[in-house]
Amino acid sequence: MKYLCIIVVLIFTSCKKEAKKEANKVVENSRVDYLPYYNDASFTPHWLTPNTEEEKAFHKIPDFSLTNQLGETVTQHTFDNKIYITDFFFTTCPGICPKMTGNMAKVQEEFKNEKDILLLSHSVMPSTDSVSVLSAYAKNNDVIDDKWHLVTGDRNEIYTLGRDYYFVESDLGEEKSIEDFLHTENFLLIDKNKHIRGIYNGLNRASIAQLLTDTKTLLLEN
Repeated sequence: MKYLCIIVVLIFTSCKKEAKKEANKVVENSRVDYLPYYNDASFTPHWLTPNTEEEKAFHKIPDFSLTNQLGETVTQHTFDNKIYITDFFFTTCPGICPKMTGNMAKVQEEFKNEKDILLLSHSVMPSTDSVSVLSAYAKNNDVIDDKWHLVTGDRNEIYTLGRDYYFVESDLGEEKSIEDFLHTENFLLIDKNKHIRGIYNGLNRASIAQLLTDTKTLLLEN
């Protein structure tokens, strides 16, 4: 009887191990092949296959014309065949912006040798954030000029991009006018075809870690 109990226990333990292996296998096999796509302020994920007609017709960031810290014109052509990470800030912000800039600097450090990844930070106070101000801010924050573009330009264009195309503000259902100040901690991940592929809290360490992981995943897409 004693030996029978031992045998039963061994069989039960073995079955549990096999069940656990199978469960782990199911989890591994259920991982998605691609990052989701987003097309509105609710950030509901859409699971599309890259290079399909559906993907090509999906929401994209339109062209723009802004000016960076070197006085150079920055457009969507600057990001042709590039993945980019973007945010909205202003140089005199005493609150969230310094931490956001610090976290974007960590992203820059992670990908400084990856030519297919760029960074784009839009000033939401372009009237005061001139080229010279952005240049000084870039120097103070160790910005690599050909990696990370700090841009100024027409306020309407920047605010329209932020609210209507990047959907960076989280005030769902609250109508905003051009007079309302745009202020957000969100970072967005944009793929080589100008689609939004992720949104991240630029103040949160875990969210930044996820951004780094997702960016590396995006690099593997054809």
